Amino acid sequence: MLKIGPYQFSSRLLLGTGKYPNFDVQKKAVDVSETEILTFSVRRMNIFEASQPNFLEKLDVEKYTLLPNTAGAKTAEEAVRTAKLAKASGLCDMIKVEVIGCQKTLLPDPVETLKASEELIKEGFIVLPYTSDDVLLARRLEELGCHAIMPGASPIGSGQGIINPLNLSFIIEQSNVPVIVDAGIGSPSDAAIAMELGADGVLLNTAVSGAKDPVKMAEAMKLSIQAGRLGYEAGRIPKKRYATASSPVEGLSIG
Repeated sequence: MLKIGPYQFSSRLLLGTGKYPNFDVQKKAVDVSETEILTFSVRRMNIFEASQPNFLEKLDVEKYTLLPNTAGAKTAEEAVRTAKLAKASGLCDMIKVEVIGCQKTLLPDPVETLKASEELIKEGFIVLPYTSDDVLLARRLEELGCHAIMPGASPIGSGQGIINPLNLSFIIEQSNVPVIVDAGIGSPSDAAIAMELGADGVLLNTAVSGAKDPVKMAEAMKLSIQAGRLGYEAGRIPKKRYATASSPVEGLSIG
């Protein structure tokens, strides 16, 4: 089970809801993924305008835990304000803190992320900060009281997969809260590798919504995350320089 604050989830796949070709494809992808957590940008959703299209209308929201994010925020103040807006609308008390510091790379601002996370924890939010693969920053965020750490595998939407598995493994090793790999995943194999490293979950959006067939990709990601987790729990064999016979040679009657 994936445990985040007071919540427990059977699925370790968190799915974003943006950039799908249409609402019908989005709904089918969400259904087949068997996710239990849906994330979305508060700023891109007209939560107070009934006349505007709303993806929540297409889904049975009682089946999901919603994870609003503060995408678009450039300062801690903006992130906190966005989080409070989401909470006031009754969406959820969980928030993904996202404070972008560079518009070219879309990498998070570490200082503003820390500030926003600290303030939102004081406000009683369940805080999941999006961060780079900075090992010490991940530690600081956990020490603040964040309920999960969400390091990026590579830049948002890049599909480059896990660029720095060593740093990611360090973050996983030191963390006492869930580590959810967020951003940069491009293929099912990327997701499986993240889980094999020991990540507690994977958050996806572009890898599914931007695929030629988002519904098939959603299912592929679901299965790869399940397989990666099973592989991690099973414990892989160590890598060796030379071959090792798969069949025993001792006690053979010939040769």
